[in-house]
Order: sequence, then C-alpha cells, then structure tokens
Amino acid sequence: MIDLTHADNQIQLVTTFKELVSTPFVGNINALCWERKLLGDFAEIVEKIELLENITSIEPDELLALQLSEQGNIARQTILADWDLLKTHGAQPTLNIIKYYDRDDTHPLIPTDVYSFHVDRSPIPTDTFLCTYLGQASEILPNAQAEQKVLIPSIRNQLKQLYTGSDEDFETYLSEHFFDLHYQPKPHAQTINLGLGHLWRLAVDYPESKVPACVHRAPQEKNGEYRLLLIC
Repeated sequence: MIDLTHADNQIQLVTTFKELVSTPFVGNINALCWERKLLGDFAEIVEKIELLENITSIEPDELLALQLSEQGNIARQTILADWDLLKTHGAQPTLNIIKYYDRDDTHPLIPTDVYSFHVDRSPIPTDTFLCTYLGQASEILPNAQAEQKVLIPSIRNQLKQLYTGSDEDFETYLSEHFFDLHYQPKPHAQTINLGLGHLWRLAVDYPESKVPACVHRAPQEKNGEYRLLLIC
C-alpha cells in the first residue's frame, strides 16, 4: 500500500488504467497512482539481459526473445501489457535497466541530474508515466514541502555572480540551464516513496497547466542492485 500520510492531498489512487489516464488533475492533485500488487519474477528478466551500459533499454522484441521460467514469463507479460496500454494511449514508453544515472558535476550550486528533486517540463500538454518493477523506487516531494532552488536567496545571489549576461535575460538563463526545474526540501519535509509495481501518472510543467507540476526524483541505487523501470 502507498503511504499517503505526508501526501498533502496531492495524490489520488485509482483502480484501472482507464481511470489513470482519464482522471483530470485538479486543485492540489498532481499525481495519480494505479495501485497494484504484481506477480512474477522481474529479477529474472534483469539477470537474462546483458548490461553493457549504465542504462540499458529493452525493446519488446528483445523481451519476447528471452527464455524465462513461468514466474519470469508472468513478469514479462505484465510489462508487455503495460507497454501496450501506454502505446495505445499515445505515449512512448521506454523500459530501462538502470545501474545508475550520470551525475551532474558541472553545476555544484544546483545539480541538474535526476537524483535532484525536480519537475518535468514540456512545451505541449503531456504527463509523465512511470512504474518501477524492481529495485529502488522513485520519490515524490510534496509541493507544499518544496522550495524552488532559484528562489532561495543564497543560491540565487550566487547564480547572479556566476551569470555574465544582462539583468533582463537572467530568468532566461535559469530556464535554459534547467536550474528553475529543481527543488530543495523544506525543513522536516517528508518524501513519498512510489513503491514497486504501481503505475504512476505525474503532472508536468507546460503552458496553461491547471496544476503545479509534481516534484520527484530518482532514488539512490543500492550497490549491486539494478532498477527495472518503465517510463514515458
């Protein structure tokens, strides 16, 4: 079960994929969760894939070609069913096995990698869908418990010292470098773990969006433990 104790009424649970994609974001709600308890051996899928990169993408044909046990096949059929649902909806899913993501070492004030709490941005209306089948799950930071880093005076002043352009272009500079997408937890903030097997739909920052974008981050992986993640 998803622990909604600290969710600040921004998460809504649904029971079907149809509800997941058709329920509108309104008011404070900017995250929808199709809560599920999945069967099958997802670890077997990871074990059967040769991992040559930090992030290995798997296509459905490659998944179908694996020789799996009965439990591995149950896991495979679940992933393929989720893939087909998302494709039919018009999304472009990607299935990744993740050892780790690259870190952003170029911006010590505001690292812009996915381990930092951030929102997703798009020029057109869209949503972020994700499901963690194996490994550490992503996290949400409730918006009321988050501060946009570029609005924190100490960070903003340091960024202004690094910036060499005109004052009127400073906000554009922040946007072009994605600094404005990143957030810092307020004191005593409580993050929400998205759990395994649940399919999530998160609100994205786009023009004329009626709700604030959902603040989230990738988890820190454990040594020797890979993540199996469907995302689009």
